[in-house]
Amino acid sequence: MSGGGFREPLSDTVKPRAVVMSEPKVPIPAPEDTYKGWLFKWTNYIKGYQRRWFVLSNGLLSYYRSQAEMGHTCRGTINLATANITVEDSCNFVISNGGTQTYHLKASSEVERQRWITALELAKAKASRMQAESDDSGDDSTSPAASQGAGSRNSEVQSTLRTLNSKVEDLSTCNDLIAKHGSALQRSLSELEGVRLGGETSEKIRQVTERATLFRITSNAMINACRDFLALAQAHSKRWQKALQAEREQRVRLEETLEQLAKQHNHLERAFRGATVLPSSQSNPAIDSKGKVRLAQKDWLDEQSLASNPESPQSQEVVPVRKRRSRIPDKPNYSLNLWSIMKNCIGKELSKIPMPVNFNEPLSMLQRLSEDLEYYELLDRAAKCQSSLEQMCYVAAFTVSSYSTTVHRTGKPFNPLLGETFELDRVQESGYRSLCEQVSHHPPAAAHHAISERGWTLRQEIALASKFRGKYLSIMPLGSIHCIFEKSNNHYTWKKVTTTVHNIIVGKLWIDQSGEIDVVNHRTGDRCHLKFAPYSYFSRDVARKVTGVVTDKDGKAHYVLSGTWDEKMECSRVMQSSRGGENGADGRQKTVYQTLKAKELWRKTPLPEGAENMYYFSTLALTLNEPEEGVAPTDSRRRPDQRLMEQGRWEEANAEKQRLEEKQRTVRREREREANRSANPAEEGVHHDNYKPMWFERQVDPMTREPTHIYRGGYWEAKEQGNWDSCPDIF
Repeated sequence: MSGGGFREPLSDTVKPRAVVMSEPKVPIPAPEDTYKGWLFKWTNYIKGYQRRWFVLSNGLLSYYRSQAEMGHTCRGTINLATANITVEDSCNFVISNGGTQTYHLKASSEVERQRWITALELAKAKASRMQAESDDSGDDSTSPAASQGAGSRNSEVQSTLRTLNSKVEDLSTCNDLIAKHGSALQRSLSELEGVRLGGETSEKIRQVTERATLFRITSNAMINACRDFLALAQAHSKRWQKALQAEREQRVRLEETLEQLAKQHNHLERAFRGATVLPSSQSNPAIDSKGKVRLAQKDWLDEQSLASNPESPQSQEVVPVRKRRSRIPDKPNYSLNLWSIMKNCIGKELSKIPMPVNFNEPLSMLQRLSEDLEYYELLDRAAKCQSSLEQMCYVAAFTVSSYSTTVHRTGKPFNPLLGETFELDRVQESGYRSLCEQVSHHPPAAAHHAISERGWTLRQEIALASKFRGKYLSIMPLGSIHCIFEKSNNHYTWKKVTTTVHNIIVGKLWIDQSGEIDVVNHRTGDRCHLKFAPYSYFSRDVARKVTGVVTDKDGKAHYVLSGTWDEKMECSRVMQSSRGGENGADGRQKTVYQTLKAKELWRKTPLPEGAENMYYFSTLALTLNEPEEGVAPTDSRRRPDQRLMEQGRWEEANAEKQRLEEKQRTVRREREREANRSANPAEEGVHHDNYKPMWFERQVDPMTREPTHIYRGGYWEAKEQGNWDSCPDIF
């Protein structure tokens, strides 16, 4: 479009509401929104006015030769906080900071010029307020203790008050603009009254029409500001009332609980004083060679029964839940230029780039894969669903939740050594246990099998294809993920989307997830199509947006899913659907869904305190590399270079990493020589590798017909017996 601007629209929720899979109309500028569009800028007397793309954001007006330049080349920026805005005629205006920067600009029409003037004056007023507040805040001083206590308690209230105050200031600015344009409109009307019918009539009528249009534009801006202010005030008013009532009720409950705990304390002390801990072979439900869970409850003692029954015999046995660690050593502040290493690796696969541990995080790829189970409760809930379509919603939310741990995790996990394993035994706390094994080195591939006593099994084999393109790194996971529910026999499959790491050369690293996922229930034919929208500077959608539609085998929509992969997912039941009037990017009409009120499926758990100093690890991630007795000698927890890195001894970790990689290469060459000696002479020159994984075997998947590695069993029995004689020496 020529000369037009656009901003992010307001979002409304109604019941029932229409969910339209299409872009909103282009509105007028409003306070606090980015405003963009084409203007003509005076360059020199030879070239005159040249068409440029202008962006107004955060009190700064920047311009580019084209929209494509926005990602890399800004031609100039002026700060509106100290700038003067002058209107010259119907289409021309000047912006100057009183110094070396002066922009002579021309819009395509007077209406378009006034849209820009309105947006610029609003941005200038806000930028001036922010600068004044910043100057005032520099004179304030509080003690650290007082600041910490008050900040934690009042930060949300103060932030909301500042936002409300900003909205009031926006209303005041809009009011001044309306008064200004209203006076101009009144003058034009007065002049029209004194005009005799003749040649001047049409010109005066045109002026009145344009003045009325400008007045309408400014009035609409004020209406938008009022709507923002009222919506914010109403939303927070209700939430504060609910929060206050909840705090009162919680205080009463806590007082009652403390009284009960005080009475039970002596009983618990006596009970635990005589309790003995079960051996590891009895402390968890047993799992047979194929991963079927067998609950051994005959020696099991519930702690609550001890607390409520002080006469319980002292001979009963209890298994206390293990306390997991909640911190790891802070990440050292070692500087190293990533570009100095990566510049010679453009076009190569990530797994073939020798990287120092400085760019790693102290977890292996097997442990990162196990983090897919961070929100296992979604599968627990799905297992209880009677409806396969409702179950699909929870499975889809689970697929999205696995990406939430990646939003700040720019560190590269350790590449697992061939034969490396990682077990995650959480039967006692969460009802599941999982095992990962690195089954191939080139290409790198890991097999994963998890089973829960609550009725579900998760298995996957993920191979990573990665390419470094100079400015960004793309990681494409290959392979299918399977989830099977024991009660209904519903069998779901899906694949992962592409992960992109941006700003490799310069700037702050950031991660994006993009692509599409089809979650399929092979028993019923139900399907959920999820779209992960890639980040775009030009998009008016929220960042990291995910949308989806759940359909049955006939293609009829039953649920609409929406949210972001780093925060939450919601679902809404579809009551009616119809074709919309607008076409999508593919030229097809988009569908409008009439839905009931949204229901929250999943919300991300906040990161632990100090996570920014601990590689942004979640609560689960902090426990993954915690030393644990009884695990296999090939377990990632026993990897020495990874352990040294976690302890902050990076130089020693780099040396140990090189030793392990050279050892792996030596073993591989010897294995290939043995395989070649027994190979067919007709295949001379072909390299053979007869490596076979320890706990997984290669099969043709009965559901997808793809070759994959499936758990063969035996790991948990070997752990129970403490028999690791057949494990390779990889560390």
